[in-house]
Amino acid sequence: MDTVATIFDRYEAVRHRLPLATSLDGTSKISSLHDIAAYADAFVFDAYGVLNIGESAIPGAAQRLRELRDIGCQIRILSNAASYTHAGAVSKFRTLGMGVRDHEIITSRDATLAHLDSRVWGCIAAPQDNLSDIAVPTRRLVDDPASYDQVEGFLFLSTEVWSLERQALLEASLLKRPRPLIIANADLVAPREHGFSLEPGYFGHRLADRGIPDIRFVGKPFPAVYEMIEASLPGISPGRIVMCGDTLHTDILGATARGWQTVLVEHDGLFSGQDTCAYFNQAKLFPTWRLSRI
Repeated sequence: MDTVATIFDRYEAVRHRLPLATSLDGTSKISSLHDIAAYADAFVFDAYGVLNIGESAIPGAAQRLRELRDIGCQIRILSNAASYTHAGAVSKFRTLGMGVRDHEIITSRDATLAHLDSRVWGCIAAPQDNLSDIAVPTRRLVDDPASYDQVEGFLFLSTEVWSLERQALLEASLLKRPRPLIIANADLVAPREHGFSLEPGYFGHRLADRGIPDIRFVGKPFPAVYEMIEASLPGISPGRIVMCGDTLHTDILGATARGWQTVLVEHDGLFSGQDTCAYFNQAKLFPTWRLSRI
């Protein structure tokens, strides 16, 4: 999973698990979001590859958000990152100079926590995540096989300290006794400063390939996060919402399935340096527009 081609192929291999979307037959190149502002009441931005790469802001992104607000467009950030609490996500983007407000960010973690029941959840999380925003019983999972067997469901938030050995413990426990597994970040990979990291979605689909039942994927391209965005934009029709993202099978597919317009951002994310049109044609999935950077 270290090249764009292998990542694309893996998304295509799991596409039968993704939402259905009726795509356009082609796409148009634009030079700026100002070119299409008349067609939008709200712009929704993916984070990694569009606003930031790792802990660094993409040049010009913060300025573009300010400009769009100034002309009356609503702004939302829609991130599959589930490692941060909501407050942590807001703080991160403020540190990056984005000047976002609390209601302007929705994450796959937000959508996940909104639908948790009161069973004891085994949490796969980053070490610095204190799980303080989770209002139901939790147990952090690391290397003790017994702890996997004792919980009533699994909540996969982060791959920061995940390993193939821990994946094997999770798989063995689920094969022994099936329970719900919530993949709170449906991404297969994320662009980082020095390549791609494997994300929870990658490990969730590996388990699904093994025939393990009741795996619930949350985040783009699955509908819950898009529904939360729409609920935060009352009075705005789906056709006046524009999703800006760098990944065809998450950002673009999920938004297309909701009837939103879409922009594929090409310079910094998954398709950096690639001939994106070749991938559009192979997947039969076309964004409304494409551009280099927002």
